Amino acid sequence: MTHDAILSLIRREVIPAIGCTEPIAVALCVARATELLGSEPEAIKVELSKNIYKNAMAVGIPNTGMTGLPISIALGATVGKSAYGLEVLKDVTPESVVYARAYMERVPIEIVVPQQVPDVLFIRVTVSAKGAEQQACIMGDHTHFTDPQHPTKACAAQTSVQGVPNEELRLKEVFEYAETVPLDDVMFLFDGAKMNVAAAECSFANDYGHGLGRLLHSGQLKQIYGDTIFTKILSYTSGACDARMAGAMVPVMSNSGSGNQGISCSVPVLMYARENHNSEEETLRALTLSNLTEIYIKQSLGRLSALCGCVVASTGSAVGITYLMGGRYNEVTFAIKNMIANISGMLCDGAKPGCSLKVTSGVATAVLSASLAMQHKYAAADEGIVEEDIDRTIHNLTRIGSQGMQQTDDLILDIMTHKQ
Repeated sequence: MTHDAILSLIRREVIPAIGCTEPIAVALCVARATELLGSEPEAIKVELSKNIYKNAMAVGIPNTGMTGLPISIALGATVGKSAYGLEVLKDVTPESVVYARAYMERVPIEIVVPQQVPDVLFIRVTVSAKGAEQQACIMGDHTHFTDPQHPTKACAAQTSVQGVPNEELRLKEVFEYAETVPLDDVMFLFDGAKMNVAAAECSFANDYGHGLGRLLHSGQLKQIYGDTIFTKILSYTSGACDARMAGAMVPVMSNSGSGNQGISCSVPVLMYARENHNSEEETLRALTLSNLTEIYIKQSLGRLSALCGCVVASTGSAVGITYLMGGRYNEVTFAIKNMIANISGMLCDGAKPGCSLKVTSGVATAVLSASLAMQHKYAAADEGIVEEDIDRTIHNLTRIGSQGMQQTDDLILDIMTHKQ
C-alpha cells in the first residue's frame, strides 16, 4: 500500500466517538432512518446481529444515567443527527433525556436478533409514521450505511466508495510507515491520545463504573503498586474506560470502531512517553505504530468477535512502548509474540463497566511483553500458536477469533440473555 493509502486507512479507522460504539451505531442508524422519514417515528423496529446486541445490553448511554438499547434508540429518533457519525448523540441534554424517556413509553420499539444476518456487524432500522415507512442499514463498519434491501451487494463496494483499497498490511510495512511518515500527517493521533487521557482525568474526579482507574490513581494501592510509570499507565487507561463504559459525556478517539481499543492503544503509549521523557517525534511515531498495528490485526479479525478487543489494542500499545524503549523491528515482533502467547484467550462478553478490568489486564501484559522483548526474551515458534513468521503468528490469533470462536460467541450471548 502507498503512504497515501495507509494514511487514508488510519484516518478512516481512528475517529472521535462519544459512548460505546455499538449502541451509538444503533442510534446513528435510527437517526438516519428518522431523517429519511421526515417526522418523529410512531413505531420503530431494529434488527441486530448478536454481536451488536451483546455489546449494547449493559453499557452506559452518554448523559442519561441509563444503560442499553431502548434509550439509545429513543435518543436516535428524537435528538440524534446522522451527520455527526459516532458522535450522533452529542446534542443530548437533560431535557432531551426526559423527552426520550417519555417517548420510550408511548412509542412501540421492537428489537429483533435474527438467526441469520449478512455480517457480524449488522443493524437495520425500520421506522413508520402516518402510513409512511423508511429504512436505514449499517453493515460491516459502525458508520457505513448500505442498501437496506440488498446490504451484501452494496457493502461489497464499501472500500472503493471510501477510497481505501482493500489491501492487507504486513507488520514490516506497518513499522516502516511509522518510521517514515511526515509527522504533520499523523499529528491528529497525538491529539486523540490527549483526548483519551482527558477522559481518564474526568474519571478521577467522578465515580464511574467500578472506579478502577480512580482507585489506582488515588494512591490507596501505593503499598502494592508503588508510584511508578506502570501505575500511571494502568490508572489512566482503566480510568478512561471507566468513564466511557459508564456513559460519561466525554469524547474519546476510537480505533477500528471501538473506543476502548482506541484508549488501550494510545493512553499507555502517551503515559509511558511522558514519564520516560521521550521526544514529541518519538511519541508520535510510537502512537502511529500502535494505532496502525491494531488496524492491521483487525483487518483479518473483523470488527466484532468473541475475542476481546483489548487483546488487539494492548498488542498495539506493546509495540508502541517497545519503540519508546528503543526497540526496533525485531524487538517489536518479540513483543507481539509475547502478547499472543499470553492473553490470546480473553473473551468478549459484551460492553460493560467490567471492561476496565480487561483493559487493565491487557495493558499490564503489554508493559511486561515490551520489557521482555527488550531483553530478547520471547515466545518461541514451538510454543502454542506462535510461529517464526510474525504475520503468520498474527493471523493464527485472528483465525481463532474470527473462525474458531463463533460457537463460543453464540454460547456467550445465550448465557447473557438467560441469566436467572
